[in-house]
Amino acid sequence: MKKNVKSLLVLVSTIVMALMSACSSASESSNEGTGEKKSDDQLKIGLTVGTLANPFFVAMGKGAEEAGKELGAEVLVESAEYDLAKQTSQIEDFITKEVDVILLNAVDTKGIAAAVQQAKGAGIPVIAVDTNAEGGVDATVTSDNYQAGKLAGEYVVEQLNGKGDIVIIDGPPVSAVADRIKGFEDVIKDSEIKVVAKQNGEGNREKALTVMESILQANPSRSIDAVFAINDPEAIGVEIAQEQAGRKDEFFVVGVDGAPEAADAMAKEGSTIMATSAQSPSEMVKKAVEIGMKVKNGEDVEELIKVPVELVTQDTLDSYQGW
Repeated sequence: MKKNVKSLLVLVSTIVMALMSACSSASESSNEGTGEKKSDDQLKIGLTVGTLANPFFVAMGKGAEEAGKELGAEVLVESAEYDLAKQTSQIEDFITKEVDVILLNAVDTKGIAAAVQQAKGAGIPVIAVDTNAEGGVDATVTSDNYQAGKLAGEYVVEQLNGKGDIVIIDGPPVSAVADRIKGFEDVIKDSEIKVVAKQNGEGNREKALTVMESILQANPSRSIDAVFAINDPEAIGVEIAQEQAGRKDEFFVVGVDGAPEAADAMAKEGSTIMATSAQSPSEMVKKAVEIGMKVKNGEDVEELIKVPVELVTQDTLDSYQGW
């Protein structure tokens, strides 16, 4: 009798466990069918930028965090310091952490292709921000960088009445920089303006300062009429070199970004930074987050989204809203 009771209890226990397992499997199957993430599985967004030493990318990081907050997502922001190997490693880390979307401000448009392919192979949407990236990104959200260069070029041509000698301070090998240079050079090519020096300021103040010091040493007083810098940190570096050389009354400077530090510099009496083609890094990256989530959810998106820019001059600075 005891043996029969014991056997019955084992049988009942087995049936109960089987039923619990079946319910659990049905629940998991239901979640998979709806495509919903489990409540404890938080969205993750990874953003890697050129360098957080540039206020432009700091603003971009803040914009990503604001967008992430609205989605209830964790946002990971990394600074690549314009180092391709470092940015590649950051993308690999995003893949390991199983982020849902990668936002990429490439430090090298072509060089980052392998890392992009790796992320795509892991099934993670990749949205290029501010500059293009090869390797099969799902979309690119950028300022209209050609327009930024074009506006700067038109301003220089107007101020110099179509003739003079100028310097171009170039930047990192990315599409955003190339587009700005092309926009600028397309405008001045039909004028009598001559480029007497074109060197890489690497997108930062310190390098641009050093490069401009060398250019000033190689070009005598009154031989330069204007300088076009591909971003505002470079423009500020140029102005510092100009001031240190005692040549502030010789030429003016035009940048790109509309950065707070550039606006502050332009507001100071005697500043030679006369204009900047202003972007909106925060709104740009928020748009990129929106596009990234659409890709993740299987929606169709445009491959290229361009955000317009505006030229801000010392004369229009008071009405500029800034970042």
